[in-house]
Amino acid sequence: MPLQNRVTPLGELVANPARGLVYGNRGCLHDDEGRIRRRYNGRRWIACRLAFRGWQRNPLLQPGRFTELFFLDEATAFAAGHRPCALCRREDYVRFAELWAELHPGQVGADAIDAQLHAERVEPGTRAQLHHEAALDELPDGTFVVLEGAPQLVLGAHVLAWTPAGYRSRKPRPSRRATVITPQSLVAVLLKGWEERLVPLFHPSALPGSKC
Repeated sequence: MPLQNRVTPLGELVANPARGLVYGNRGCLHDDEGRIRRRYNGRRWIACRLAFRGWQRNPLLQPGRFTELFFLDEATAFAAGHRPCALCRREDYVRFAELWAELHPGQVGADAIDAQLHAERVEPGTRAQLHHEAALDELPDGTFVVLEGAPQLVLGAHVLAWTPAGYRSRKPRPSRRATVITPQSLVAVLLKGWEERLVPLFHPSALPGSKC
């Protein structure tokens, strides 16, 4: 039985056997029986490497420990509001912090980054995921938007429908405004030119030549 620890671009936790290419957490979300009880616990939402220093992560969802989460790729993690881990992805985190300092002068360190991201990803009253509006023509590759009622990835001249196992139904990018899922500061990071290093920005199914 798949665990309910696969994260969608909308930040939802679903049960699916596909694991994806990025690992992360946002605190302890499960009870002692491994049942998901909350969407998040704290402001530190991070995206990690699947493997690091030979650490063993089994069994998952242990009582009192953080909930192990899995994302299709970094674009999905960004959409859900997660940023690179400062430990297992130190090189990525340093680059991310440099871009962040250019975008948010005076905001230094993980706590400041996490506070800003939390304000952009969570509606205080309902704890629902926040969205914003933008012109599709102005969005960088790696941004997620809502089209036809579902999350879709912006990539080049196309949009691709997200599924837990990969992308499908590549369609021309429409020229209009859309509801943007990826938090505004992370869209700005993508606009600056985020370069993948330790985890893939896109699942292979998104790349040219795939059968999506």
